[in-house]
Amino acid sequence: MKVDCVGGGPASLYFAVLMKRADPSHDITVYERYPEGSTYGWGVTYWDDLYNNLHSADPESARAIGDDSVRWDTWVAHVHGYRPPCLVESWDVGFGITRSRLLAILADRARSLGVRIEYEREITSEEELTGADLIVAGDGVNSALRQRHADRLGTKVAVGRNVYLWLGTTKVFDSFTFAFVETPHGWIWCYGYRYSNERSTCIIECSPETSAGLGFDQANEADSLALLEKIFADILDGHPLIGQDNAGESARWLNFRTLTNERWHHGNLVLIGDAAHTTHYSVGAGTALAFGDAAFLVYALHAKPRLEPALEFYERERQAEIRPMQKAARNSARWYESLPRYANLPSEQLLALLAQRHSALLPYVPPRLYYRFDQALKQAAWLWSKIASP
Repeated sequence: MKVDCVGGGPASLYFAVLMKRADPSHDITVYERYPEGSTYGWGVTYWDDLYNNLHSADPESARAIGDDSVRWDTWVAHVHGYRPPCLVESWDVGFGITRSRLLAILADRARSLGVRIEYEREITSEEELTGADLIVAGDGVNSALRQRHADRLGTKVAVGRNVYLWLGTTKVFDSFTFAFVETPHGWIWCYGYRYSNERSTCIIECSPETSAGLGFDQANEADSLALLEKIFADILDGHPLIGQDNAGESARWLNFRTLTNERWHHGNLVLIGDAAHTTHYSVGAGTALAFGDAAFLVYALHAKPRLEPALEFYERERQAEIRPMQKAARNSARWYESLPRYANLPSEQLLALLAQRHSALLPYVPPRLYYRFDQALKQAAWLWSKIASP
């Protein structure tokens, strides 16, 4: 099979790796519009389950990714005037890796298997890819190939209310860190996590009213970063925030766009990763879903004898697989959009409800009542475990 992959992100590269491993006779080319080594963003997060899946699918790339990753197993939150940070209830072990390093590992692995990668080559239509049996659109949320068939694919985009800014910092967070700060114009908060031994990602979020009140809607990048460094001084410990990423792009305030598609393929074109779906960054699932798409698409193409049934199989099964995560991500985003509803709770209650932000019931129950009910359930579960244990 002759396969052309558009976009050199994790989804396309991992698909190319696994496709070549499944059958070295496949003729695969990956096209990426940016120069090699240039990529937007800072660090990538992933969790234990993805790490285990990577080892099962391709141990060689998994080992390289693991060797260049950092790990955290504690979560802390600063709330209500930066009293000593609270330890968040035990959550999953997390991993971080520099995005550019992740892409380099996957690109090197793909080339070692015989995949061709053409950098600085932008593809905007299928007509530029003559002779391809399959075109994999892994060109992200702004996919040009998907947009050409948006009506047929049933593309929908829901724009989130809050604004966010994706930054880097030289502050190396030992734990995954939340910080919630009340300003005269409303609440603003950040998520910080390290992705190397030298740097961390720092995502800032607030309501549009808070952004306007603080002047971010009018300020240039330098002034915005200076004010944010002042607001979050207690967690940054004098370290700067960095706006320009490895692709040379400056940070911009954005509204998160949740992308869905009723169909993930049209003819011999198939969507993968963020070109097919997005989930709010607060659940940290984007990388895992991209790798999952890649792995299942390879499986489907070799499990079915013809292309159309294979793409139908891929679309049906992956849509069903990610639907719960999409719901959880929407609920998580709405929790942050409703932060004033929870912000004045005692710290331990705020953090307990932060852990419950994926709940579809939480927005409809008074927060203090939900907290008491949740604690009662946990106590009952603990008592039952003691009774049931030998």
